[in-house]
Parts: sequence; structure tokens; C-alpha cells
Amino acid sequence: MDLIISNFLSKLEFGELKIFNNMGVIPLFSPINGTPQYLTIKEALEKRLLTITEVSQGGSVPELKVLNKAEIPVLLLDGEELAGAKQNRVLNTTILLKENSETIIPVSCTEQGRWAYATAAFAESGNIMSHNLRAKKAFSVHQTLKNAMSYRGNQGDVWNGIDCLSAEMKVHSRTGAMRDVYENKKEDLEGYMKAFEYIPHQKGILVIIDGRVMGLDILSLDSAYEIIHPKLIKSYAMDALLRPGNKVDDDIPEKARTFIGEAGECKEEKFKSTGHVCDYRFEGSTIVGSALVHQETVIHMAFFEITESERIERMSSASRRRRYRV
Repeated sequence: MDLIISNFLSKLEFGELKIFNNMGVIPLFSPINGTPQYLTIKEALEKRLLTITEVSQGGSVPELKVLNKAEIPVLLLDGEELAGAKQNRVLNTTILLKENSETIIPVSCTEQGRWAYATAAFAESGNIMSHNLRAKKAFSVHQTLKNAMSYRGNQGDVWNGIDCLSAEMKVHSRTGAMRDVYENKKEDLEGYMKAFEYIPHQKGILVIIDGRVMGLDILSLDSAYEIIHPKLIKSYAMDALLRPGNKVDDDIPEKARTFIGEAGECKEEKFKSTGHVCDYRFEGSTIVGSALVHQETVIHMAFFEITESERIERMSSASRRRRYRV
């Protein structure tokens, strides 16, 4: 593992464990300096420094165009949902947009039944794709990077995942929109958000559901993480809502340390990122992950638990795509 990343991972500090229903959250802190500075999507959009549109009037499902007018980079987080234009999308990977730049970014659709303009430009939906779907998408994107040097994911898997999520949550959406599921479960999600509020100087979270470590997310800047925190809590809580009633074990800190240790042993591959930075991808027997590094600083790191059956399913899907590629 790259020395910058392994050093960052080894110096993560745990905050006090909090538990709500079947979900446990350990706040993550880092003593490593958080420079360089950047804005989140929310900040940049509110300051009217960022414009996100279809790539053309006709649009293209797996791509969007982003104009960054800020004098500093803007962070687009893997799984963040953008709402509007011809259909809602999510980021396929974390991107640190260059300052004063125009960039084509890789995305997946989260609204299968609409292909017509609702607005000219996109806004943030306030959601990040659920942990389970993010993990599957991360694995799929890694396979595509290895085979085709592309950040495209498996759109069919994303739609199927949203369909399953809607069915399990008993939510009907006219356009098959992931956002409608979040809106329908708003009151349930608020309980988790109140239970796991942001702590000053916090930079990330490690989440346990039903006694299993689901994953972690951490940013370099606590100011940026504070803005993204509510969306990340909702992302993991969506999975927790599907497994109600089971309690969290008492040995969570030990499981968390084991998970981080296994993350550090993952096989690593390095890819050129869209925008600034280097994109590192990780794969272990039960873990997938990524890290974005810029100016010798880990900007964003995420690791997800993934089962062997999910791995085999994703590998089989990737193999079929290669077989029928034209």
C-alpha cells in the first residue's frame, strides 16, 4: 500500500462509539494536516460557483458536464446524488475538480423512468447512495478501470439495486427514482441522524450494522466532512432500516480495528483520476475501497465490506459485459 495512504490509515483515531437501534457509529479523527483546501458540492452550488448540466441538449446517461468557477478545487463525492435535468444521477467516483475548469464526469442514473428535462441544471439531492449500492458500484467501477481504463459502472446493476431497495422498503416511485425512497423514509432516517450528530473536528465515520462492520468514509478536512456528514449517515442508515431488530455487539472497537487492519492489507492499484489527484483502488477478500490523493494528502478514503457472493456476482457480470462488447 502507498506510504501516504498506509500512514493515514494507521493514524486514524476513534471517537466514542454511539449506538441507535441496530447501527453503531465510531467517529473518526485524524491528526494529519488537512490541506489543500477545497469546497463541497453544496458549498459551491450555494455560492453559484458550480454549474452541472447534461453534456449536450440531447444528454448522455453516463456523463455530465461540470463548470467550476471557483478559485479552489471542488470535491464531488462517490455516490453523491445530483437531481434535475433529464434524470437524476450519482457520482461513480470521488473527483477533486480543478479550479476554473470544465470537466466531463462519470455518473450512473438513479431514475430509470424519466428522460426529459425537469430543470436546466442539476442541484444536489441531499442524498448519498446507500452503502450496499455504493459497495457494489465501487467493485464494478474497479473492474471497468482494470479492463477498459474507464470509470463507468454497471448501469443495469444500479437500476436493479434501486428496484430491490424500493421493493424492500415498500416504496413505489413513478420514475423508479432512488430519491423517492429516501423521501418516503425521511422520518425513519431522521432518528438515525439525530442519534449520530456531527462532533467538532470529526473527519469521518466507521459504521457497524447488525454486528458487522459495513465500512468507513473519511475526508481530509473537518469543515468539508461536517457538511457531508448528514448524507453519509443517511446512506448507511438506509441499509440499517432493512435489518431492524438486531442489536449491535459489545466488541465493536475490536471489530473496527480488525477491519482497518484488513483494509491496510488490500491489493492496491493506481489510476489517473478525472480532475486533480491520483485515484487508488483496493481489493481484499471481503473489502473493496478507494482513496484520492493530492499534494501528498489523502483527500477522501472509503472502504466497504463486500461478501463473497457479491464479489462473484460482480465478476460474472463484468465477464458478460466484456464478452458482448462491440
